Amino acid sequence: MVHQPATLEQAKQLGLLEEEFNKICDILGREPNFTEISIYSVMWSEHCSYKNSIVWLKTLPKSGSKMLAEAGEENAGLVDIGDGLACCFKIESHNHPSAIEPYQGAATGVGGINRDIFSMGARPIAQLNSLRFGNIATDRTQWLVKGVVKGIGDYGNAFGIPTVGGEVYFDDCYEQNNLVNAMSVGIVGVGKSISAGAGPAGNPVYIFGSATGKDGIHGAAFASKDMSEDSISDLPSVQVGDPFWEKLILEASMEIIETGAVVGMQDMGAAGITCSTSEMSAKTDVGMDVWLDKVPMRQPDMKGWELLLSESQERMLVIIEKGREKEVEKVLEKWDLTYAHIGMVTDTKHVRYFMGDVLEADIPAESLVLGGGAPVYRRTWTEPEYLKEIAKFDLNSVADLSLAEAKDAAIKLCNEPNIASKRWIYEQYDSMVGTINESTNLPSDAAVVKIVGSEKSLALTVDCNSRYVFADPNKGTQIAVAEAARNIRCSGGVPTAITNCLNFGNPYNEEVYYQFKNAIEGMGEACRKFDTPVTGGNVSFYNQSTNGQAVYPTPTIGMVGIIEQPEHRMSIPFGDAGDAIVLLGTTRNDLGSSQYIAKVKGVSHSPCPTFDLDEEYALHLLLETLSKEQAVASAHDISEGGLFIACMESAMAGGKGFDICTEKGLRIDAGLFGESQSRVVVSVSQDGLGRLMQLASEAGVVATHVGTVLADREICVNGESWGAMDAFATPYRDVIASYLN
Repeated sequence: MVHQPATLEQAKQLGLLEEEFNKICDILGREPNFTEISIYSVMWSEHCSYKNSIVWLKTLPKSGSKMLAEAGEENAGLVDIGDGLACCFKIESHNHPSAIEPYQGAATGVGGINRDIFSMGARPIAQLNSLRFGNIATDRTQWLVKGVVKGIGDYGNAFGIPTVGGEVYFDDCYEQNNLVNAMSVGIVGVGKSISAGAGPAGNPVYIFGSATGKDGIHGAAFASKDMSEDSISDLPSVQVGDPFWEKLILEASMEIIETGAVVGMQDMGAAGITCSTSEMSAKTDVGMDVWLDKVPMRQPDMKGWELLLSESQERMLVIIEKGREKEVEKVLEKWDLTYAHIGMVTDTKHVRYFMGDVLEADIPAESLVLGGGAPVYRRTWTEPEYLKEIAKFDLNSVADLSLAEAKDAAIKLCNEPNIASKRWIYEQYDSMVGTINESTNLPSDAAVVKIVGSEKSLALTVDCNSRYVFADPNKGTQIAVAEAARNIRCSGGVPTAITNCLNFGNPYNEEVYYQFKNAIEGMGEACRKFDTPVTGGNVSFYNQSTNGQAVYPTPTIGMVGIIEQPEHRMSIPFGDAGDAIVLLGTTRNDLGSSQYIAKVKGVSHSPCPTFDLDEEYALHLLLETLSKEQAVASAHDISEGGLFIACMESAMAGGKGFDICTEKGLRIDAGLFGESQSRVVVSVSQDGLGRLMQLASEAGVVATHVGTVLADREICVNGESWGAMDAFATPYRDVIASYLN
């Protein structure tokens, strides 16, 4: 065996702590060699081991009546959606790679998350994304946006899976650390999914897909440290993707699964061959012997540790039932894919890696994986100093608006990139390829994708207002879960489960760790209330520059819901002229963390909006009744920009106008632009108004008749005409394009 001992200094250079180096020596009963310490450095990185987060992740609810695979059991979440079908879904980050090479960083993020889905035997049917950038006026942000959007669009469009929804925010805190979170959703028959286990000893181990190169080496470690001016030197850590190759791999994977010869399968994401071989071995308490010199190489004379740590894209590891190798090889040859028999499952419980006859590394598989021997830390935390500044906020110090001032403020909000239409972005995505996306024809708060051969549809969304989480990590994360569920309810669906992408700064910063810990507690509380267990996800720490600037805590929630019948569907556009506009939920004199207070008034520190889980849940039950009774013509969640923006969006979508009045006793600014939570604006025929009010009363939800849908594209507020819709709609539609074209 190659055994020139690695040094503590080498371990530190690879990102390991001294205590971790000593633990590795204890596990092995000797000093590790360089290949072995390289393996541990990636498998014990934050990106792979969750060593600073797992103690809190374990507190999240993971079980539910529809759950088929709990968090951590498989590559992605799996929930029963009826009719003998299951939905497989997951969200992950590709933040650091996208910050230094936005096109490939984003493209490979899309490719990787789709492989997580089809490695389980599920055919991907939809993609979503959650993106965060800095100031859109800066050259850097514009470069990042263009690269990321093109990377997502080019990969997804060529791969043939529609991008059906997402969110985009701009804030200065993301200037150096943009966030790129990609979600994929697939369908598989119940009982037909594939595990990521290796099965009994004697089974052959195959690699197939792209050849292995030096791209992406130490990518997992790169994702587990702060960004700096020198991060560009880590460019080799960014992988290069090929969506056409991935399409072939998808079809080949589906076909080899149909043979029944597949024991287990896993894509090669972070840490490449190392990760897939060790995780599959540990899952079924076996080992593997792997001959690295048999791995198809893109570059000659690659070293063992390079082959092990490469994160070259579009590669899969598959365990075949012994004796059925030819069946699988025939399929791989049909799809003209590179493949090789590189190893064998053993009963040693060790992963052993060879180059020819030379044993390069010999490691207990369990010591490398999450929940096994990887270190687990419970970091200390302290309340952030900025929360004291937030606590000082006094609404009375902010003067209310006159109606004339309110009109000017409304136009300013329509020019705000966080509120304005993101059509410049989403028009670059093919939202209809390969499946039936109903949302493009009938816009709704969640994307709606028809399940072929069924009356049912999936309602899909990603949500997080990180400004709320910054102001109150616990409540802000509750709101993120609540808004995702509210968007699904407003589309006629029933929330089923979530996946999450937890984007935070450096966990060794006690204030950041306070944000993380409290966010997880808030998430757990909300998920238990809405019966939306957590199927899994991704933790992305170190979204922080070396100057100490961390991003807002951004626990992105990806949620899946089920629309049982087509007639349950609800959508955004206002109904007929003369219909009543009704506000469901309670509006408060609350401007906390709103786009209005932050962007129009320039207040950087204000409280999280008032939020109550019971109040929110009552609204959800009412929305379920409204969808089943088809009691309203439209439904739209009130979020950024408040009541005014929600009404404008519903009016624009339906080619109408609106006449609304703020409620008595409320400030004009809070009534129009405040972001009080647990509110939805609906339109209903005059004949149906009484029934709506009755249902709201029975549900314990405040319902206020605030206005009327107008035939022409006019806006009236508090009895005063604000003129034609175009004065507001034009900047809303075009401001993003004005920066990026």
